[in-house]
Amino acid sequence: MKPIENMDLREVASASGAQAVERALRLLSFVGKGAENGVSLADVVRDSGLNKPTARRLLMALMRSRLVEQDEFTRRYYLGGELYVLGMLASRRHGLLDMAAESLRRLSVVSEDTSFISMRRDDYAVCLHRQEGTHPVRTHALLSGDQNPLGVGAGSLAMLAVLADAEVNAILQRVEGVIATDYPAYSRDIIWQDVIRTRELGYALNPGRVVSSSWGVGMAILFPDGRLAGALSIAAIDSRMGEKRQTELATLLREEVDRIQAKFKGLFQSQGVTTAIPQIPQLATAPELA
Repeated sequence: MKPIENMDLREVASASGAQAVERALRLLSFVGKGAENGVSLADVVRDSGLNKPTARRLLMALMRSRLVEQDEFTRRYYLGGELYVLGMLASRRHGLLDMAAESLRRLSVVSEDTSFISMRRDDYAVCLHRQEGTHPVRTHALLSGDQNPLGVGAGSLAMLAVLADAEVNAILQRVEGVIATDYPAYSRDIIWQDVIRTRELGYALNPGRVVSSSWGVGMAILFPDGRLAGALSIAAIDSRMGEKRQTELATLLREEVDRIQAKFKGLFQSQGVTTAIPQIPQLATAPELA
């Protein structure tokens, strides 16, 4: 390697940047070893050999990229949700798609309608897979790869409804402009009322708000430690979505969500994680709507 004094500025920047990336990736590994217990800054400094300011600076960079997150009370560091998204995009092994594939097929066979698996990415819901049913008239409101703001669509609403009230408020504030521009049937108040209804019913309902002829029901999937994993949903034309059938489809979704959560529980237990799956939070009235 050239001595530093003989390198031009671009070479120095390149070498420095590569070293920073290598250090950051090592820190990810240290944080990952903490699993569900997290790691403290002192742990990271001790295990990585970095000084405290450098370790803190790299951790902050990883947090900005959502690869690491910090608990606001304990100040301990954990692997961030973006790593799960990247893993999902890179491989189906032990991922949500792999866990849900059998359930999607079963839902579409039994209901004869189209089923979907979605997951959260930042303030949006992304459709990972669409499983066609056998009914000759199908809805094409949601395709694999499509994304909508959280709260827009059945699976997306189901995911939003399991989040804490403060997070729901923050998300709706951030996407309010997009909703006003691209989703005329929605508003912040409407989505909050949908959240309340979802928590009361135990499943989400989209009464044709994205595409008027396409209705859907959805239900969130949780990891054993309570984090949001994604959502299952079923969509059909409006004439196949009467109130009785909504309840029937919700029952089917509940069975498949339970199966998927049981798979995740078995996987987590094999890795030493044994926390129980919590219930969907309940809310009597929407905050800040009065």
